[in-house]
Amino acid sequence: MTDETPDPADRNDPVEPESIEPEAAEPEEEPGEVLFYEPGGSRWVVLIGPVLVLAVLIMEIAGPGQVHWPVLIIFLVILFGFSLVQVSAARRHVSVELTETTLRQGAVTTPLADIEKIYPPNNSATPEDWESARALGELHGVPRRRKGVGVRLTSGDLAQAWARDVEVFRSELTQAHAAVRMGLPPSTKKPIRGDGSRKTDPEPEEGQDTTE
Repeated sequence: MTDETPDPADRNDPVEPESIEPEAAEPEEEPGEVLFYEPGGSRWVVLIGPVLVLAVLIMEIAGPGQVHWPVLIIFLVILFGFSLVQVSAARRHVSVELTETTLRQGAVTTPLADIEKIYPPNNSATPEDWESARALGELHGVPRRRKGVGVRLTSGDLAQAWARDVEVFRSELTQAHAAVRMGLPPSTKKPIRGDGSRKTDPEPEEGQDTTE
């Protein structure tokens, strides 16, 4: 019986896996400055219910009868809750925010690069095709007290951007869209978070000549 020495080449040494470095995430494109904004609903509407209940309360206190506290509290809760829900829904679904690279209509954001053409306003009696198109955002049609701006997307679909102050909105949207089509980068002059001031040039170092 002979002893056979195993060949080192036959050994199944564990192969160390190559270290895979995680790919660096691509930086998100900066949206740029806000060019146009409409909140969709005013928060002061929530105060209508409490003001009405307070007026009734003052009248009952000044009158000869008793104060109906349970009824007033119930009306206060109903009016305040209804107005709060209404304002919250309006600020979520009917708000507009236009930046240098994006257009947010309600809760849906559309890159300006996805818009191929912006149609001029229709001043004739004949309706244009875009006037019957769907609205941008999660709503099917243009919200009440808003007017549409016809756009054609890069997919070929017609749609309507919309806003309350449609003239200013159309002007800002047209300029921002033209800048995106020309490949101009977003502005870097943004307010500093926290104090709202703008960035300024760094102070010169000591001994540095600042004259030109």
